[in-house]
Amino acid sequence: MIAAATTINRATGPLPALPARISDVIKPWLREIPAHPALSEGSGTWTYWQLGAAIAETQVFLQRSGVRPGDRVMIVGENCREFAALLLAATAIDAWPVLVNARLSAREVDEIREHCGARRVLYTVSVSSHASDHAKRNGATIEQISALGSIAVGTLNENTAPEALEEDISERVAALIYTSGTTGRPKGVMLTHRNLLFVAAGASKIRSLTPQDRLYGVLPMSHVVGLSVVLLGSLLSGASVYLSPRFDPMNARVTLEKERITVVLGAPATFSQFLQYAKLRKIDSLSFPALRIISSSGAPLHASTKAGAEKLFGISLHNGYGVTECSPNVAQTRIEAPRSDTSIGPPFPGIEIKLVGPDGKIVPAGEPGELWVRGPNVMKGYYRAPEETAAAINSEGWFNTCDLARVEDGNLFIVGRTKDLIVHHGFNVYPAEVEAVLNGHPNVAQSAVIGRSFAGDEEVLAFVQPQPDSAITSNDIAEYASRRLAAYKRPAHIFVVPSLPLTPTGKVMKAELAKMAEQLLQPR
Repeated sequence: MIAAATTINRATGPLPALPARISDVIKPWLREIPAHPALSEGSGTWTYWQLGAAIAETQVFLQRSGVRPGDRVMIVGENCREFAALLLAATAIDAWPVLVNARLSAREVDEIREHCGARRVLYTVSVSSHASDHAKRNGATIEQISALGSIAVGTLNENTAPEALEEDISERVAALIYTSGTTGRPKGVMLTHRNLLFVAAGASKIRSLTPQDRLYGVLPMSHVVGLSVVLLGSLLSGASVYLSPRFDPMNARVTLEKERITVVLGAPATFSQFLQYAKLRKIDSLSFPALRIISSSGAPLHASTKAGAEKLFGISLHNGYGVTECSPNVAQTRIEAPRSDTSIGPPFPGIEIKLVGPDGKIVPAGEPGELWVRGPNVMKGYYRAPEETAAAINSEGWFNTCDLARVEDGNLFIVGRTKDLIVHHGFNVYPAEVEAVLNGHPNVAQSAVIGRSFAGDEEVLAFVQPQPDSAITSNDIAEYASRRLAAYKRPAHIFVVPSLPLTPTGKVMKAELAKMAEQLLQPR
């Protein structure tokens, strides 16, 4: 078992006192730097004073729209200033913002609306065609809020009741985020003000953010990294966020140069797309003099992506790990101690972790085990799912991530998921290890490995996305893997595909790959 220090380590110093609500993060800056840019996008910029005014006006709008404390307010959209103002205004009046990425399907959006019992559904139609489509499908009407512009508003749900409020403001729900559902039906994760602010403050401190920093905000605010680390961590520090509703490497390059971005937080897919863009443009390196930090999270970072990004940007690519239920940070490499491998670094300051074996006991040093987490980052629970909450968080407050990890010199390495573990001929095969090998091929952009029940055993299946203009074949990859993997770890089938199905946060949708495999392996 590893126990993180109960206070921030000496390199980062103590955390500041946290505000009660996430909407309070801007209050010090309203006094100190009211004219400083807070949120920017292609259509304009809000200073901290303008952001504060937008939140105040939106609070009045929500209350006039029938939203009460404890009501769920569903916000369907993509990254923009309006999205930020709506969610912060909702928390300011003690409503629960239900954050939904507009790129979800109609079925997924409707399931979330029905499950959470939303009092109102709001759509950021001015920046998202996907939000507009959902709004039209549900008969929402366009209303004007002078600070925000056009917002589509769904009909008032008269048949829903508000939730009771905790006496302690910091323990009230500040965001309800539904998990991506790559392995099953999405669950509503209840994150409190304390959860989100603890992570926002810690992430800001690790990166030494100040008002001089300018962060590239491409990670969706409807997901927890974009919410707690990027948005709240930046606003808590008085920094500026340059919002982008979607990632495009050419547009990102222009923004990084023009806005002198200092911090880029992305998913592995973000950096993989940068590498593909550079290869197509025959670019060996990119120069961004102001850029001091690039960091990856949200999915496994493969060695080839890390090495390529570091060569392209000329600085270390940091790595972190988290899950929605932990707001999300569990581990993070430190800026002062960059890694040459794909470790996710030491535990996040202020939390505890332990690695547990199948027998429920702590595993021996160096052995992989199931990763459990305890600390102020752990969620309140799953909404309207007490049994699932009890299965995930034990009586001592430990949350089971269902991920497998090992520890080396105090640093964590993720080796796979409990559910992803493949047992082939009695041997454990960790998909992450096989993926790392496949991604080492110079003509492979990324890969994903899954297991499939076959003839009373499990076999290893691999999906490979080639580099642009590559003519690599399954046989080429199989030959490459055979020289680098034990026989029991080698894929029985390798499928070369144009692209891998990804969630909006860049995670591979392995449930979709399983469906594809069944179709591809059907007898002809």
